[in-house]
Amino acid sequence: MLRHGMRDIGWPHQTLVPAAPLVLPRASYAELFRVSAALTELVRRTALEAANTTAGRLAAYRMPENEHQLFVDDPFVEERYADCVVRPDVVIGPDGPRFLEFNVSGALGGTMETHSRMEVWRQLYDDGQGRLPFAYHDSFAARAAMFKHLSAELGVAPRVALLGSARDQGGYTRYFDVQADYLNHHGLSARFFEPEDLHEAWDCPPQLRYPIGLRDFTIPDWAELGIDTAPVQAALDNGCLLVTTQTSTFLSSKLTMGMLSEGRPWMSGAERALVDRYLPWTRIVGDRSTTRGERKVDLVRYALDHRAGLVLKEAIGMSGKQVLIGRDTEPADWEAAVAAAVATGTSIVQEFVAPRTCTLAMIADGADEPHDAQVAPVFGPLLFGGRPAGVFSRFFGDGTDGIVSILGTRSSDNCVVAV
Repeated sequence: MLRHGMRDIGWPHQTLVPAAPLVLPRASYAELFRVSAALTELVRRTALEAANTTAGRLAAYRMPENEHQLFVDDPFVEERYADCVVRPDVVIGPDGPRFLEFNVSGALGGTMETHSRMEVWRQLYDDGQGRLPFAYHDSFAARAAMFKHLSAELGVAPRVALLGSARDQGGYTRYFDVQADYLNHHGLSARFFEPEDLHEAWDCPPQLRYPIGLRDFTIPDWAELGIDTAPVQAALDNGCLLVTTQTSTFLSSKLTMGMLSEGRPWMSGAERALVDRYLPWTRIVGDRSTTRGERKVDLVRYALDHRAGLVLKEAIGMSGKQVLIGRDTEPADWEAAVAAAVATGTSIVQEFVAPRTCTLAMIADGADEPHDAQVAPVFGPLLFGGRPAGVFSRFFGDGTDGIVSILGTRSSDNCVVAV
């Protein structure tokens, strides 16, 4: 059932799949969303105040040239809809939840996956009268609500373009078809567009246009696939608002976490306390001094001397490809990486959070019965337009540790419910 729900969406085969949903106490489940929303607002403010204009932010963040595109003409619209789709990555450390990074993008993983997993658990746990022994947020319903609100706020027809490419999904369109079908049955009009067909979303009679949409791709992914982004810019220039906007790249940048962790002049005492409680110590790597607790330290010297307790991350990266865990890295390699980070100014060093484990029933390929495993989940609370939209989770089903990524390190995934 689990594999049937994830078929033909470019998802890798997993030799270990969960035999039950992950379960959190209701208060802990709610805490993930409450804190995610509060921290996202601080992340947003930090990114926008890095400079007053898009050009200034591109320079301040030292963004690669390929990210200097796909902005809309109206800077207010560009900034207002930059955080429509958010998924932080959270681990439960020795002192509670710690937010390791913020993924802000219409292309982030978890929506389709959480919906598909939850459909299985709903079927298996339904008591026959529509009652379930747990609570959860429906990711598809939350996203539909976001688009309805967006169309009302903009005063446009509730017609949604789902922009992506089957070339990014193993050649299949099912990933987009399932999402479009849901929207079409829940008060919206939706259609999947390949970039080559996107002109049909705006170059047509007004009543047939798609004024809003989901930008379900990343510039680096399409660059690897040789997909031209020019049709996307043409759609934006002709009034099709695709969320999240390109400004989201500043919110996603790990440099923003470094700035927020170090503190901003405008932060209140309560905001400072929130950051200290939920964000691991994070700093933008540079040849400078900073603070570690109450101490003033030389950042480079500290990073070299405390390799085993730190993680080095590039500002922009996906699937854990630009991450070095200090304890798993040879000292010479770590020193070279730190030196390179100092030279570019586009990396962070972050406190390593040792994740706590929990017991989860798993099923292995070819097994007739599930078995209990100790897993260390990374939680991904989804928010659409600030609305809770379910919790995606990733972990190694065999109990190993390291960089957890479905596509990068072939980890397992699940969704999370509350009791």
